[in-house]
Amino acid sequence: MTTIQVHNHTTADAIYPFDARGIAKRFRHAAIFGALDALRAGETMRFVNDHDPLPLLEQLRARYADGVEIAYRQRDAGGVMIDFIKH
Repeated sequence: MTTIQVHNHTTADAIYPFDARGIAKRFRHAAIFGALDALRAGETMRFVNDHDPLPLLEQLRARYADGVEIAYRQRDAGGVMIDFIKH
């Protein structure tokens, strides 16, 4: 018997993990934009990557302006963890 896990995030402070390391590079930005577009105000996408995605961050600032807050949680040689918080 298979157990299906259902996520019922009804609070505005929901955090959704997004690990970019498992997504083919040519699909990453589209997947990230799609995930951010799906967030509701107050929700967070916790982004993990093996490098600091500076070009992506510039694209996010241009696309969302103040609509998405970018908050580093970890930034070192091993990779980054960034919270993208939808406003």
